[in-house]
Amino acid sequence: MNMICFLKRMWNGMLYRKRLKAHKRNHDLISSCRITTCCLLLAMFSQPICGQSQPAAAQKPPNFVIILADDMGYGDAGCYGGWLDTPHLDRLAAQGLRFTDFHSNGVVCSPTRASLLTGRYPHRAGITGVINADPKHPTHHLGLNPAEVTFSKLLQSAGYATAIFGKWHLGYQRRFNPTHFGFDQFRGFISGNIDYHSHLDRMGTFDWWIGARQADEQGYSTHLITNHATDFIRKNRERPFCVYVAHEAIHSPWQAPDDPPVRTTGTDKPPLKTRSTKQTIRLMMNAMDGGIGEIVDALTECGIEQHTLVFFFSDNGPAGGSAGQLRGKKGSLLEGGHRVPAVAWWPGQIKPGKTAQTAMSFDVMPTILDLAQVSLPEDCTLDGISLKSLLREGVALKPRRLFWSSGSHFAVRDGRWKAVFDGSPKLFDLQTDLSETTNLAGKIPQRLQSMKSHLEDWKEDVAAK
Repeated sequence: MNMICFLKRMWNGMLYRKRLKAHKRNHDLISSCRITTCCLLLAMFSQPICGQSQPAAAQKPPNFVIILADDMGYGDAGCYGGWLDTPHLDRLAAQGLRFTDFHSNGVVCSPTRASLLTGRYPHRAGITGVINADPKHPTHHLGLNPAEVTFSKLLQSAGYATAIFGKWHLGYQRRFNPTHFGFDQFRGFISGNIDYHSHLDRMGTFDWWIGARQADEQGYSTHLITNHATDFIRKNRERPFCVYVAHEAIHSPWQAPDDPPVRTTGTDKPPLKTRSTKQTIRLMMNAMDGGIGEIVDALTECGIEQHTLVFFFSDNGPAGGSAGQLRGKKGSLLEGGHRVPAVAWWPGQIKPGKTAQTAMSFDVMPTILDLAQVSLPEDCTLDGISLKSLLREGVALKPRRLFWSSGSHFAVRDGRWKAVFDGSPKLFDLQTDLSETTNLAGKIPQRLQSMKSHLEDWKEDVAAK
């Protein structure tokens, strides 16, 4: 009996140890499954949710680089069949969207800049002409009201780094300084033009600023503007930014990078006679065009070119350059005074090509706010419209009437029709007569009268602010 009991205990022990080993294997398997499941869950939640097409880093708001040329005509740039060598701008146009019917809001400097900043007709801000450098001139004390809503203020409030480098021309008094309009940084000049080397304005006043204080900074103004813009881009590559690059080129005084100053007092010295004005303008354009290339290179080096919209245009028609086939120049209400070169560049977002859609400089503000998803204050309305769908998808813009003024003279655009009221009313069909050589006012008086009626309504509207 004792032997039988012993054998039973041995058999039961063997069964227990087998069950114990099996239990341990199952436990290890369950633990392993739990660990694997946790790892899978961690991996899943560390990746974008199914359906997201872009990584989180690409979800930050886009950057904006606004490049404004000064007095550059429709027939100046190579990509517009012009007489100047502009390889970097041509590359921008080849890779981006080139506008053939883009217009400045003004036919001189200050009005266009007011519209760019506010997205509205300059008349609403009371800036309808040049703010003069001469303290004795009645417009010298005018300026953009610091209470105006600007794209820079709104982007700054939304967390953007903001800067302007170059020409301001929206007020000489310190209360009109760009730092009061939403720009974190300002380096440049406040007048209409300065000596490119000595930085004196046409009244002989030193005009170079760092923020709200005057400061001497040696260098050719075009190069300084470019250097500060590229430095700003590199320093702010990790955050959304907007930089307004307001070139002086190719405005007078016509000076190349290697020319001496022409202003050492309040009057200009005679320019050097070693070359023609056209040759000097060519060298000035080379400097600005090279700066455009440096800005694009900086964006590419930082790896943010596909996250940045670059928008280039001119503030009005030419003074020393060319309007191409267009009649008129700076100051004129004919097409040459306000139809300007314009290019939008954004790799991966804007398809290369050209557009004949009619757009205007006050459209820039609503466009960048739309792209940045920044809302306007409830009591603020814009005259410009967003070009977002046109840029990204080629969607045509809705028809609208556009208006310009020069002193007491006015112009109206309504589709293919253009009316100019300058003492002797003119009516042109731009579809068949882009050079505005045939006045149809006497042949289609009802069309002219209709456009005059729209002009009077518009005058009342902008006068009400």
